[in-house]
Amino acid sequence: MDIDQAREFLVSNHRAVLATHRQDGRPQLSPVLVGLDQDGWVVMSTRETAYKTRNMRRDPRVSICVFVDEFFGDWLQIDGEAEVNSLPTALDGLVAYYQAVVGEHPDWDDYRTAMVREQRVLVRIDIKRAGPDRQG
Repeated sequence: MDIDQAREFLVSNHRAVLATHRQDGRPQLSPVLVGLDQDGWVVMSTRETAYKTRNMRRDPRVSICVFVDEFFGDWLQIDGEAEVNSLPTALDGLVAYYQAVVGEHPDWDDYRTAMVREQRVLVRIDIKRAGPDRQG
């Protein structure tokens, strides 16, 4: 699967499991919602204090398994490198992420306040590889 096909899949499929690397090298898995930004990077929101955030800051290599809502069905794996953007610079990106994944928010001021209160960060992932390329 080429990267553009993976991006097309991400436009309408947002449920995923993110794999980061713990300090001892073992994987740390987290259920997440992902979207696609205007630059074609995978985007997601998490907290500044989350283990996955610390893991990505230490080692930006990540893998994501994205799947359809029904779980059993189409899926893909993306391998890439993450960058973690903290507040206040992340706020506009967090708004764009929400719009891409959920749509319009009924109260954007309330949303922005919640992002600050929850110490949210915006994670952007540069896609390096996508698959599967064949069935086993």
